[in-house]
Order: sequence, then C-alpha cells, then structure tokens
Amino acid sequence: MAARRVLTDEERLDWLCLARSDNVGPIAFRQLIERFGNAGAALDALPDLARRGGRGQPIRLFPRASAEREVEQVIELGGRILASAEPDYPEALAAIEDAPPIISIRGSATVLAKRLVAIVGARNASANGCRFAQDLARELGLAGLAVVSGLARGIDAAAHRGSLATGTIAVVAGGLDIVYPPEHEGLQRDIGEQGVVIAEMPPGTQPLGRHFPRRNRIISGLAVGVAVVEAARKSGSLITARLALEQGREVMAVPGSPQDPRCQGTNDLIRQGALLIQSASDVIEAIGETPPIRLASGDLEYRIEAPAEIPADARLRVERLLGPSPVAVDELLRQCHLAPPVVRTVLLELELAGRLERHPGNRVSLLVGT
Repeated sequence: MAARRVLTDEERLDWLCLARSDNVGPIAFRQLIERFGNAGAALDALPDLARRGGRGQPIRLFPRASAEREVEQVIELGGRILASAEPDYPEALAAIEDAPPIISIRGSATVLAKRLVAIVGARNASANGCRFAQDLARELGLAGLAVVSGLARGIDAAAHRGSLATGTIAVVAGGLDIVYPPEHEGLQRDIGEQGVVIAEMPPGTQPLGRHFPRRNRIISGLAVGVAVVEAARKSGSLITARLALEQGREVMAVPGSPQDPRCQGTNDLIRQGALLIQSASDVIEAIGETPPIRLASGDLEYRIEAPAEIPADARLRVERLLGPSPVAVDELLRQCHLAPPVVRTVLLELELAGRLERHPGNRVSLLVGT
C-alpha cells in the first residue's frame, strides 16, 4: 500500500478539476479515484460514465485554467490547497465517508496535527454560555488539545477566542477570503495567523444555507469529540452532533436550565445518551480512551477495485428500487441481488448524470423529474 504523499502541481490541478466538475460529490470523487487510480484518468472517464447514467447533455468538466486561477487565489490569500491523499491533510477528516477531497487552509498545519475537540453552540448564546465555552476552550488548550469550531456568533466565537493562544481551527462555510459574520473579520484574521482557517468552497464563495451542513460535517470530522454548549431544538449545532454520531465521534453536552430555549437542544442530547459535561476535565476523561482516528487505507492514489462487469438488466433493477425517499445502500444490495461493485458503479453513473442524491448514513435517493 502506498504511503500518503505530496501531490505534484499537475496532480493537484487534476484533483481540483475533478472535485469541481459537475455532480462530483465527495463520495463520487473517492469512488472515481478508487476505480481509475488517479484524478486525470477519472476526468477522462467522466463523460462516458455520465452518459451511461442517463445524462442527455455532456457533463461540464471544470476548466484547467479555472483550477490554476483558484490555486493562485488561495496562494495570494496566504493559504494553500490540500488534497485528502496528502500528509498534511488531517487524517481524522480523511477517514470520514464524505471527506472533502480538496480543502483550502490558511495557517499552520501543525495545529491540524493536534488532537482536536469541537465546541459548538447557539449563535444567540447567553453571557454565561459564552464564558463557559471560552473557559472550556482555554483549559482544553492548556491540556494540549486544539479546538475546532465554525466561527459563528456566540459559542463558536467564544471557543475560538479561548483557544487562540493554544491552537484553534475555524471551518468557514464560504471561501477562504469571505468573512461571515462580518464583525469577525479581526478574529478570522487572527486565527489565520495563529491557528488555521479551513474552507471547502473556492475563494469568492458567499456562504449559503446549504453550505453550513457541509461545513458542520468537517467540524465533527476533524474532532475526536464534539461538545455542545447551548443549542435550541432546531439548532445547526444539533446537526453537527448528529453528524458526529454518524462519524463515530464522542458527543458531549452541557446541561442548562429547562426554562431557557437555548438549552432545550443540549438537554435533549443528554436524554438521548450524550455525555453530560461540566468542565474540561469531563471532556478530557471522555476522550481519554478514544483511540486515534486512522485511515483504513493509507493513500487514495492507487487502484483498489477493478471495473465491474455490468449485467444487462443491472441499471434497471437498481433504478426500480430507487425513489424520492432516501434508502440505505445496504438495503439496495439486499434487494437487487447484484454484486456490491456493480451497484456502486450504477449509483456512481446515476450521480454523475445528475439523477442521484446522496444523504448522510450511506443513503441515496432518485432526484424527482430525472
């Protein structure tokens, strides 16, 4: 098995072109690399795969000139682009099913190499909640841990400020050059100089609602555990907690007054089995026995699976089992009686054709009208 390695400039452009091409999500990207061995060969194969999945118009491949421009923009911002096969890419993040194949970072990669704990919570947090999050982050930092959060108002900002001196990581929903919320311009600049700012989206991307769940799965994927400090019942922090559970991370929550709506989500998490924490020592004890998160495979730049021979009726059998409601891929395998590589290939073709949507928990659905 090949070791993780630094990509050449040409390989990094191939990765960027593949990751930015139409309908190539993180799971499709990984499967393409596993099938074709490298991003360049996968790019060459995209048009035929999309056509076999039922796409009428040619798939749009990301222009190489645009990839070169994105690399230049990131460098001008004082950052660099990391591929998930490279040594500096956080191994815990690379291990999740839908790891972003490409991230932009500004700051020190040594902070990313630390053991990370996520602290997230309400944007409209109370003064006590912000003080607790800041103190928790500071104490975790003094214990040798780094803190990751989402640079939002309230709890996130407090956690970053508490861990700025010891190691903090901000995952932003937009591009590396976009400050959101605007009042965190100074904080984002300080984190880029003393910690790390991470963006999955290209420079110039304004954060939209659909970007935040994608950001949240990076926050939880980086960490060995997620601590939630104040969250309403429909809070985005609860999405992060759910994603953490799906990724096998420890979920922790700070209890609060039942009369405060900002604590109803955290209290619910505790009722559902999240670990109740009241101090940094509780967090350290909770993650103390958690083994380091390691990749099952050391590198994505090698062939894992030979192309599957697709039976004549395979695509029809898989499509008949799909609908607008998400279904687990394991359930598809049980019902269609086809080999796993065949089903994965058919789903990949449908996704590249723009006809399939992937959901958390290895579930898929057919897009309406396709």
